[in-house]
Parts: sequence; structure tokens; C-alpha cells
Amino acid sequence: MELSTILMFVIASLSINLIPGPDVVYIVSNTMKGKLKSGIAASLGLGAGYLVHTLAAVFGLSALILSSAFLFSVVKYLGAAYLLYLGITSLINCYKGQSKLVANDDTKSRVTSVRNVFTQGVVVSVLNPKVAMFYLAFLPQFIDISSQSATKELMILGLLFSALATGCNLVYSFLGSILFSSPKAAKYSRGIEGGSGLILVGLSAKIALSESQ
Repeated sequence: MELSTILMFVIASLSINLIPGPDVVYIVSNTMKGKLKSGIAASLGLGAGYLVHTLAAVFGLSALILSSAFLFSVVKYLGAAYLLYLGITSLINCYKGQSKLVANDDTKSRVTSVRNVFTQGVVVSVLNPKVAMFYLAFLPQFIDISSQSATKELMILGLLFSALATGCNLVYSFLGSILFSSPKAAKYSRGIEGGSGLILVGLSAKIALSESQ
């Protein structure tokens, strides 16, 4: 696996994980209605769920590679289209100013124990079909199906993505009570979504052009 591929993977992973989605809302809401440790527990719980999805995606894609190169290519093309969809959706949300990180009184009213927050995070992550679909869509974009170490590459990238995702979630847990409880929360969210959307659209275009050559 080339260093340029890993670098592009890291940039794409950070762009995706910085988009304020349901996981970020879950983390920030727990930070604001509890304390920082609640946000950290939520982040780690989600991270544990990501590891489950990593293993499922790696073994599933590995089996697909062995059974049919054509089907793997179909999954890869659909994955590229899904990344494009995520990018365009983020740009639309940025343009419309539709922030997903809005604090309200109900968000701050219910306090849950740290252990329960962690457990809920694992369950929310593992049982989310969108997360599973994302792993299947994202990982194939960065491996060479003809490589003898394709399974190993999938595992490395999957673990790297999980680590980056958990790191971004921890950042959100630290910033949740500071930034996203302020009146400027929508502005911060809008800027993050716009930048991440541009990178995802660019990544999709790069994948399309590279495959057409």
C-alpha cells in the first residue's frame, strides 16, 4: 500500500468524521446534559461499535473478493456514488445553514450514568445499518483487488478509520460543552460541513477519473 493512498485515506476519513451526524449529536448531547466524562464515554462506546463493523466489513469484503471480482467492483462503484451523495448533502446543508448541533433545554435535562452512556454508544453504533453500509462503501475505494494482501490492507484501513473516528468523536466531546452550547453552534457546524463536503465530492471525482483511465 502506497503512502499517498494512506494519506488520501486519512484526509477522507477525517473529512467524513468531522461532518456533524447522528454520532456527533449523541456525543455532544451527552456532554451537555452530563459532564465531559459522559461525552468521553459516548465516544468510546461508539468506537467499540466501530471495531465490530470493521471486522464484519473486512471479512465480508474479503469473502466477496474471493468469490467475485465483478461484485466487488460493483460494491466499489456504489460506494463511490455514496461518498458523492454524502458530499453533496453536506454542501446543501452548509448552503441552507441546517445545523444538526442545536442545544435545547430537553437535551440538558436528562443525565445518564457513564456506564449506561458507554453501553448505549456500543448499541447505537453496532445496530446502525448506515454505519455498516458506510464501511462497505468506503474501504474498497483504497485497496487493490489484485493485491495478495488485500485482506490485510482492509484490516489496516478499517482499524485506522475506527481510530480516527474515535479521535474525532473525542474532540467533539471536549468541544461540545464549549462551542456547541453557544449561539454560534450553527455557524461552526455549517463551516465544518461545507469543507468536508467539498473534500468528499473531490474524492468521488478522483475515484471516477482513476477508474476510467
